[in-house]
Amino acid sequence: MKDLMGMMKQAKAMQEKMAGLQDEVARIEVTGQAGGGVVSVSLNGKGEMQGIAIDPSLLREEEKDIVEDLVVAAHNDAKGKLDLAIQEKTQEMTAGLQLPGGMKFPF
Repeated sequence: MKDLMGMMKQAKAMQEKMAGLQDEVARIEVTGQAGGGVVSVSLNGKGEMQGIAIDPSLLREEEKDIVEDLVVAAHNDAKGKLDLAIQEKTQEMTAGLQLPGGMKFPF
């Protein structure tokens, strides 16, 4: 019975930490860049694009393909930064919890 109470306390602590983690992740904002900063893309914690900035020097018809490639590259850069930020927040929030092997957060 003592083990059951300990497991219940740990489950409650995990639930509280997960709620905090979801709040933390929602507040994350990252910006990715490409082409030496001529294209920037901003993402929120859900991976939704919040903004894009394109240097006016790229806004010529003959640069269309380059701009498209740079937008994709900037988005991928931002997504990589977001994934890393979420991973770091998850590790901070779950530190000290005894989790089963292979369990990954957020779900």
